[in-house]
Amino acid sequence: MKRTLLTLLTALFILPALADEGMWLPSLISSRIDDMRAKGFRLTAEDIYSVNQASMKDAVVLFNGGCTGELISPEGLLLTNHHCGYGAIQRHSTVEHDYLTDGFWAMSRAEELPNEKLWVRFLVRMEEVTDRIAAGETADEIVKKAEAEGPGYKAAVEQMYYGNQQFLFVYEQFDDVRLVAAPPSSIGKFGGDTDNWIWPRHTGDFSMFRVYASKDNKPAAYSPQNVPYRPKKHFAISTKGVKEGDFTMIYGFPGNTQEYILSDAVAYIAERSDPAKIAIRTGRLDIISKAQESDPALRIFYAARHASIANAWKKWQGEVLGIKRRGTVASKRAYEEAFDAWAQDKLRYRNVVAQLKAEYARIADPYFAREITLETLGALPIKYSAKERAEAVFAHRKATERALYSLQFGEYARRCPAQFQIPEFLDGVARYGSPEAFAEEIFTQVWNGSDTTATTALRSGTKRMLDHITWLTGTKSLRNLNSKRLNELYTTYIKGLREWDAERAFYPDANLTLRVAYGTVAGYEYADGEYHKPQTTLDGIIAKDNPEIYDYDIPQTLRDRYASKEYGRWAATIGGHKTVPVCFLATNHTTGGNSGSPVLNASGELIGINFDRTWRSTMSDVAFDPSICRNIAVDIRYVLFVVDRIGGAGYLLKEMKLK
Repeated sequence: MKRTLLTLLTALFILPALADEGMWLPSLISSRIDDMRAKGFRLTAEDIYSVNQASMKDAVVLFNGGCTGELISPEGLLLTNHHCGYGAIQRHSTVEHDYLTDGFWAMSRAEELPNEKLWVRFLVRMEEVTDRIAAGETADEIVKKAEAEGPGYKAAVEQMYYGNQQFLFVYEQFDDVRLVAAPPSSIGKFGGDTDNWIWPRHTGDFSMFRVYASKDNKPAAYSPQNVPYRPKKHFAISTKGVKEGDFTMIYGFPGNTQEYILSDAVAYIAERSDPAKIAIRTGRLDIISKAQESDPALRIFYAARHASIANAWKKWQGEVLGIKRRGTVASKRAYEEAFDAWAQDKLRYRNVVAQLKAEYARIADPYFAREITLETLGALPIKYSAKERAEAVFAHRKATERALYSLQFGEYARRCPAQFQIPEFLDGVARYGSPEAFAEEIFTQVWNGSDTTATTALRSGTKRMLDHITWLTGTKSLRNLNSKRLNELYTTYIKGLREWDAERAFYPDANLTLRVAYGTVAGYEYADGEYHKPQTTLDGIIAKDNPEIYDYDIPQTLRDRYASKEYGRWAATIGGHKTVPVCFLATNHTTGGNSGSPVLNASGELIGINFDRTWRSTMSDVAFDPSICRNIAVDIRYVLFVVDRIGGAGYLLKEMKLK
């Protein structure tokens, strides 16, 4: 019976791992190379990752700690997503020079814009250090030794398989990164939040930067004397296009997945956490959107904050839909029961599932309280700087900031479990009569920069409660529903799973370390009888074009190019007529952090830039469904078309190796 149950689960858990699921460690990619080559890949494991010669890893960067970028020229030219460079673009934008709306194109090196606190990291090497740590060496000691190896070196020891293995990652960090090009937001963010996480997609989500270094090609702080970085490797660019079934590979820094968590955690995500956070953020977005519509200065000021709030807000909605559609909670529960039945005569694993479930029950309420606190009280400004007060837009913001305070105080009062509500908050509500009245008092103090005892006490109480929840869970690593005890139990559970389910292709969860994912260009059946093709074109942009809606009001130059059909070498015949390709779908396993990752063909040439997933694919953070999980990439031909024919910066193409 145990074997029968496992066989029934195979389609859900074993086969997907062989069908484009997985985020593989580059240093161990030789274990996957046969499968990759069977699917069309034409290079070697050494081409992907090597410490002895230049390899693909040397052309990929961690971009400012949250995205990926890739080098596309021998002169440090870098591609990433528009939304990854959005903060830098916004900081250079004013009402007079609105680079968000109009785009930015440096026409010479002298016009490239420096960016304070923007950095990139190249992976120097990764190596397993499990034995070193078992022998008594500490992670701090290992990191310290690695960082002493070279200027600009940064290092970290990361856990894989919940601590069953540890790996050292050594990076070289460059801090002089300059903005080179960004399309207008009506291209780079075309469709805005309406189209975010949606297919069909028509977003030219790219921006270009350049990495600078000292004259000896080493990391250096910004200086006019710095020169373009000379990379060990940069990607050649294929202009031949893609078609359904073509091999694709993504090389990037996926941020966070939880593929092996119990059904209890998935139920918490889909039934409790995500719905609450969606509701809170809906209220925040409504307030900010109203302000943006009322004033161009407020539109610019709130652009990055709106985008940041909306991205996860919509992602969570798709995650819930995907989890429910796939029946993930029930299928994971069945998988756990099958493992538990096998484990009953294994002393080490006999009680691990029951202990995991008990620990989830213990920490669910305090962790939920932490999430609600961070989404409400913790998401409000606690200070307005002197610089902000000097800005003309400051006074215009007052009504918006006041409304956000009122909303978020009210949501905290309604949603945070009573036993974890901050005593100082409860005292304030009792004193002023309601959460909203208390919010008005605190907001007035913060806005005027005249903090009183009530404001200070609330901040102190918030910190004390969050510290208390950290103490209850026993860990500061609380990005997910987690505790020190859970980590210990998962170490045992994952070890047991790998013994029991030996045919399953296990890969470590994403943790913002460099990974390889691979698959094929593919459409999918979105709903019964509704098949989505894997490619979009300029025709779709024109169909959506609407001058009355900011996110769909494309540049006139793009309309003119479409009318004249003057596409140059970027034209392609798709659907029987001449057009320009825009985006495509593939089956690569991605998550946050993969934004900006290079999408490569079978020869290791750049064919696109990853920027999103389809809406229901967002559940792939907890369970990958090969029938529906798709990543979305902007076709490199559209990127080059925009640079050349819309931005007028075709000189940049001379740096690139185009095939």
